[in-house]
Amino acid sequence: MNPTQLGGAAVEGTAGEPRSGSDAPRTVLRAEWVLPMMDQAMTDQAVTDQGMRGPGGSGAEPVIHDGAVCFAGDSILEVGPAQEVLAGSPGARVTHLRGHALLPAFVNAHTHLPMTMFRGVADDRGLEEFLATLLPLEGRSLDERRVGLASWCAMVESHRAGVNTALDMYFFSDAVLAAADRLGFRVLTGPVFLDDPGPDSDAAAFERRLAASAEWLARHPDSPDRLPVVAPHSTYLVSPSSLGAIGELARDAGALLHIHASETQAEVREVTDRHGLSPVALLDDLGLLGPRTVVAHAVHLDRGEIEALARSGASVAHCPASNLKLGSGVAPVAELLEAGVEVALGTDGPASSNDLDVMGAMRLASLLHKSAGARGTDPTVLPARAALEMVTRNGARALGLGGRLGVLAPGASADMIAVDLDQPHTQPVHDVFSALVYSAGRGDITEVWSSGHHVVSGGRHTVADESEVGAVLRSLGAEILTDPTRP
Repeated sequence: MNPTQLGGAAVEGTAGEPRSGSDAPRTVLRAEWVLPMMDQAMTDQAVTDQGMRGPGGSGAEPVIHDGAVCFAGDSILEVGPAQEVLAGSPGARVTHLRGHALLPAFVNAHTHLPMTMFRGVADDRGLEEFLATLLPLEGRSLDERRVGLASWCAMVESHRAGVNTALDMYFFSDAVLAAADRLGFRVLTGPVFLDDPGPDSDAAAFERRLAASAEWLARHPDSPDRLPVVAPHSTYLVSPSSLGAIGELARDAGALLHIHASETQAEVREVTDRHGLSPVALLDDLGLLGPRTVVAHAVHLDRGEIEALARSGASVAHCPASNLKLGSGVAPVAELLEAGVEVALGTDGPASSNDLDVMGAMRLASLLHKSAGARGTDPTVLPARAALEMVTRNGARALGLGGRLGVLAPGASADMIAVDLDQPHTQPVHDVFSALVYSAGRGDITEVWSSGHHVVSGGRHTVADESEVGAVLRSLGAEILTDPTRP
């Protein structure tokens, strides 16, 4: 790749000599709109601690017109009006993203990345029928090679959709992590638990699987950019006694606990009949709700469960596309937000959603809850800015990485996307948040930086050969369909 050709983004050159003491070359990205996605408390702290630049020096503006971000290595150094950032960054390489909005990369707060290989095999059916098809198929066809290849494909798709970070739940987590390392993708994952052994375990005894998971967690401690994860599938596929032990394991390791709950009415009835408590109430009773708990779906909740989620500090990963496609229902997002619950957005797996388009999920969520929420029709519910917060700042907080991801601020990771708003379907831009949520789509994402690495340039992946993705997925699909063990 010609270093001066960045996918149509004009490189203006350098601005003088570099500052002394810089460990890595500085790059300045200048854009028509820069969206820091910081709340007031975060902005005030950044101004106090690191001198974040903003109009009039405040740094508090939700949009910086003709703004810029300076980064070096994997970290952001300065954010603010372009002229001020350029003056403070002599020697930096400058890229002018004309007609673009520059904002934090998206976070996918709930997915099953390797399920790219199952895309389309169980469509147009409810969750119970969907699982009845997928679980046996997974049990008989999964192996480390297939999971690694399918994950790699999913991560290329995700990068192209502006997603650098995903909270994943799937088997063969080491294969998923290896694929992420190849592409510069950030995935939070870890051991998955069912009452029965999964495809990646030959240990029938739960105690042996628990011990193996403890060893895995010891080999994968948390870091500034990634937390380990423990993932019991649900309260209907994992017993209360096992859930209690898994919760203790997660607490001891400082891991996120990632679980499905209250996705369908049938699930709620089954768990309530079996244990006398609904899924979220059962998790609360077992002490599994807390600041490092991410509950996926949370569609069917009563007031007490919403209060329990808020009280505990647990987060909810809302997956509107999957919930609608499976006929699961509409989550009470407005009520969750009003109660103070952190609500992030996820795509769910590409076998149920059927893609990894977080930007599409953002638009769908904002539109859906204006008309189909528990409060009835209300066009003020989930406005554009709040929807964008769900895929950036909220997602990072849900994953325990608030302040490091999901924002543009000094000290944050250089995870950024540039969205081309100089298009017939996005002009004129009266409100950049509205343009991003209601007009733009993932095809308008031209540039993506992941931990400072330019992984998408001019709308094309710079690390992977995209022509290989389709070929790999076709090959995996053929293997699964012709597998003699397929149910």
